[in-house]
Amino acid sequence: MKRFIITITLLTTTFLSFSQSLEYQDLAILFSQNDNNGSARFTAMSAAFGALGGDISSINVNPAGLSVFKNSTFSGTFNSRNSEITSNYYGNSNTNQDQFINISHAGAVLVFDSAYSKDWSKFAIGFSYRIKKDFNDLFLSEGNSNRATFTEYPLDTNDPTFVYDIADKQRYVNTNSGELSELNVGFSSIHQNKLHVGLSLNFYDLNFTQRSTLTEFNSDANGNQLDANFYQENYTTGAGFSLNAGFIYKAHQNFRFGLAYQTPTWYTEIAEESNIINNDGFFGDTEIIVSNDNLIYDNTSGGFFPSQGLIYRLKTPSQLTASAALIFGKNGLLSIDYVSKNYKNIKLSGDDFSVENQFFQNGIKNTHNVRLGTEWRFDRLSIRGGLSKKQTPNLNNILNEDSIVNYSDAEGYSFGAGYNFGNFKLDFAYSDNNRTATYNMYPGFNVNPSNLTIDNKIFTATVTLDL
Repeated sequence: MKRFIITITLLTTTFLSFSQSLEYQDLAILFSQNDNNGSARFTAMSAAFGALGGDISSINVNPAGLSVFKNSTFSGTFNSRNSEITSNYYGNSNTNQDQFINISHAGAVLVFDSAYSKDWSKFAIGFSYRIKKDFNDLFLSEGNSNRATFTEYPLDTNDPTFVYDIADKQRYVNTNSGELSELNVGFSSIHQNKLHVGLSLNFYDLNFTQRSTLTEFNSDANGNQLDANFYQENYTTGAGFSLNAGFIYKAHQNFRFGLAYQTPTWYTEIAEESNIINNDGFFGDTEIIVSNDNLIYDNTSGGFFPSQGLIYRLKTPSQLTASAALIFGKNGLLSIDYVSKNYKNIKLSGDDFSVENQFFQNGIKNTHNVRLGTEWRFDRLSIRGGLSKKQTPNLNNILNEDSIVNYSDAEGYSFGAGYNFGNFKLDFAYSDNNRTATYNMYPGFNVNPSNLTIDNKIFTATVTLDL
């Protein structure tokens, strides 16, 4: 059975339990997100490359940009992300910092002169790998809502049994890990040195894990104490594909514009393994300790770790990118991308997802995002900068009670520099993006969510070699 059914069913179980892990609508939105990772030049300009091309990462925005390349090249990118998440739960604040390092991008483009037509003078093939979405993050929330949910000790033999209904403190630790990687194969050509057209095939590999532990510290009217540890985990893997097509038109030597459409990503099979299944009345691994009994209740103490699996399908949003750029000869450029993302068209299938699919229609909105980028050249040195604004799909930017997590709009800035040594280039970029979120670890109860402030600082370095 699916988790939203479990959340309802749990209210009738002998001992109170609930699902604090992400629901399927939360996962579908999470798997639809894009970190805009790429080369250092790409990230320094906030990914505003829809009308530019000439960078292998532009294949992710508009594959027509591949035929802007003059020479065959290879590039590889190193990425270091510092994540800081501050939680506020009933007036208590906690901050967690982590650093994640990986090879975030690598790619190559092969450029060929056309011998078959003077109108189509150049042909390019591009290959690109990148981490589209990095899921690695951790946050801790701690405070007191004055609401106890684990109020009974399952091994209590007293008559009447003790009731631990005085809440002393709650602690919640959530860890996400994994990544959504993307492999692109693109083709592009230029017609009469004005019109670039391109097409790419995109393949995705999804690996996501969520582990969460909720600890309650409760007591009864006589001062007896109950400590409950409630652990849930979810392992998700999948594979998908999409298509991307676009064009760039040089209307003037100083002005060009572009348009690209990316189809939905179709995940034909997503496999989930979870411990969110009824085990002695609790939907997760549960340990309960009381001060007035030496026995420890543990529903996995017999070596039994129940789990359930589900295989389903997911269609993520399509998106349309309109772009324009001003080119100031060899001195510099200004570029803008507008991206419309069709979140209402998310669809889950392979099981009864009628509630979730109705949520996509009525509970979220399509988004409109803007990216600005600029680059200025001083002989072999280039200086770059960018700004970005990404809308949340949440309606009116407010908490949706049908979801576990709700994000605000995200804003970011970036800057960087590069040096051309001739046959190879070194590029560096720094980007900072931040947003807020609410995380509801007590769905179905009159308990406030934890308020999160999320700040990601990313350093990127790229080496580019002419082939």
